[in-house]
Amino acid sequence: MEKGLSATLTRTVGEDDTAIALGSGSLPVLGTPRVLAWCEEATCTAIAGAVADGQTSVGTRVRLDHLGASPVGATVAVVATVTAVDGRLVSFEVVATDSDGRLLAEGEVRRVVVDTERFLARVGA
Repeated sequence: MEKGLSATLTRTVGEDDTAIALGSGSLPVLGTPRVLAWCEEATCTAIAGAVADGQTSVGTRVRLDHLGASPVGATVAVVATVTAVDGRLVSFEVVATDSDGRLLAEGEVRRVVVDTERFLARVGA
């Protein structure tokens, strides 16, 4: 795992992505929970090739500022970049922009690399 790994995901805002549909508000615009989910998906994608077989990563901390609204039909790009690696702890900068380059959200996500079987056994799954 190394600093600088990154991934970019492009998504189109659909009806199921709105604040109304997600229960996070009353407007037909991209909901914060969906922005967060897309950011976490980008972090997983960024390190997918660097995580050993039998391992995965789990989210441990999120700070996300949702700064702009996006209507249904808008195209959103989410970029996750590894900013630090400390043993099993991986920190990411996440940024979401619209097709005009306008900043929609930014923040930090932290994930920890774990052994999949041991983790699942510990939680009784």
